[in-house]
Amino acid sequence: MPSFPEPPRGATALRGAETAARGEEEHMAEEVQTFVEKLRAWPVGVKNYVQELQTEMRRVTWPSRKQVRATTVVVIATVFAFAAYFAVIDTLIGRLITKIFQVFSKQT
Repeated sequence: MPSFPEPPRGATALRGAETAARGEEEHMAEEVQTFVEKLRAWPVGVKNYVQELQTEMRRVTWPSRKQVRATTVVVIATVFAFAAYFAVIDTLIGRLITKIFQVFSKQT
C-alpha cells in the first residue's frame, strides 16, 4: 500500500477549526434568516387563523336558551347527587377506620 506523507498536525487542526467556525457562522446565519422569515409570515398566519375561526363559528349550531337552561339544571342536580353520595361514603369509611383504630388501640 502506498504511504502518503502526513500533514503537520498543527496545520490540520487549525484548518479544521477554521472550517468548523465557518460552518457555525453559516448555520447561525441560516437560523437568523429562518427566524426573520417566520417573523415576517406571522401577521399573515394570524390573519388566516382569525378568518378560519370566523368561518367555523358561523357553522356552529348554537343551543337555544331553553336547551342551555335544561342542561344546566341537569348538571347542577348531578353535582349535588354525587356530592351527597361521596359524603355518605366518606362518613361510612371514616367510621369504619375509627372503629378499626379503637379495636387495635384497646389490645395494646
